[in-house]
Amino acid sequence: MENPKTRCSWVNLSNPLYIQYHDEEWGRPASSDLEHFEGISLEGAQAGLSWETVLKKRARYREVFKNFDPLAVSQMSDRELEEILLDPGIIRHRLKVFSVRNNAQRFLELISKYRSFDHYLDSMEATVQSSGNREESSGATRTRSALSDCISRDLKKRGFSFVGTTIIYAYLQAIGRVYDHEEQCFLFRSQH
Repeated sequence: MENPKTRCSWVNLSNPLYIQYHDEEWGRPASSDLEHFEGISLEGAQAGLSWETVLKKRARYREVFKNFDPLAVSQMSDRELEEILLDPGIIRHRLKVFSVRNNAQRFLELISKYRSFDHYLDSMEATVQSSGNREESSGATRTRSALSDCISRDLKKRGFSFVGTTIIYAYLQAIGRVYDHEEQCFLFRSQH
């Protein structure tokens, strides 16, 4: 019998969806602006809840928010968003639902300036590095960093909502910009 893989301690091992997310997605780079927009949107929906709750509802979020195409979402009407608020397949929080459209509009403005969200993140990393602000050691128990603080501040100035530093830090972990697999995890790799 094969030995079971050791994973990060936060993974609910009784939930195959969560295991799959950890093993195949978490900590890996986003490959497109759509993935970045989805990640930021879902992390915002998660605020105050568990990621597992959002993960269980992700498929429905993709349906109601047009596969997180920021252009399509930016054009959603108030009526469409009001209908989404009635859907038990998502987290029915008015401010969070309406923030997805607002953030899509802001996201489009941002990528029109930076060409892609990856380029934007690169510029934020350069800003943090040039400020001399050194990152502390990472770890899954951390909830913020100099980079997440910088990005959060900047996104808020641009009009984004549900982008606090803890939300942004979780997002950076999810897309591998902050590598926080725990040392005992089979996916852990040396960061040096």
